[in-house]
Amino acid sequence: MSFLQLSGKRFLIFGVANKKSVAYAVSDLLRSEEAELVFVVRDEEIREKVQKLFPEDPVYCCDVEKEEDIARLRLEIGEKYDSFDGILHSIAFADFSEGIKPFHETPKKAFMQALDISCFSLVEISRAFGDLLTQDASVVTVSISTTRMASENYGYMAPIKAALDSSLAFLTKSFSAFSHVRFNAVAPGLLKTSASAGIPGYLDSWIYAEQVIPRGKAVSTAEAAAAAVFLLSPRSSGIVAQKIVVDAGMEINYFDKKIIKKATNE
Repeated sequence: MSFLQLSGKRFLIFGVANKKSVAYAVSDLLRSEEAELVFVVRDEEIREKVQKLFPEDPVYCCDVEKEEDIARLRLEIGEKYDSFDGILHSIAFADFSEGIKPFHETPKKAFMQALDISCFSLVEISRAFGDLLTQDASVVTVSISTTRMASENYGYMAPIKAALDSSLAFLTKSFSAFSHVRFNAVAPGLLKTSASAGIPGYLDSWIYAEQVIPRGKAVSTAEAAAAAVFLLSPRSSGIVAQKIVVDAGMEINYFDKKIIKKATNE
């Protein structure tokens, strides 16, 4: 038996967009462990792409901004599947079409849309599929390594991810009334994904991260995915309502003497 005990387990995967996405890397690892996968993507265009990546697995469409779409999805999936051993929630969106603004100038509409898609969708999905989750199911979302660092180019997403992190405790508590379902997050440092490529100035931050990280190499999507797969597995049963940081030690090294020397031009 594999250490992770994932063979034959069934997971509902939200958020695969392409081969660079965290959800793809997680799904690829789950498949290698002989898990059964059911995918959910935003629209038909993405569905066609994901279906080519996983031709043997079903791919459904759902716009999580629409409550009726989530309800429809629950009915469709419920007609075919009676249970799931876990859910991966890898959904995030922020409208930076107007560029990066100072935080106090954040448009309310953009903030609320990002909060809806990136955070509240976890609550809605959990509610909709709660009765299909097994007693010891694991729900994992994708957060960020820190929500306290006020990076200008990440804009208002850090406060939204902070809300996502907080929701883990409240969802776990709510579900504890009738199950042992647990909610956790994998929280990687800066990754090279197609989503991050759309954030103005992100590449410069990524390059800086490589200098700060003790090993001199940024966190890979595969490393973040490995942590997520562990959290989805029965082997992580004692980890509940937690955020597991995967940053290759970046947070311990901001005062590295080489970085200080560059900053002070010495």
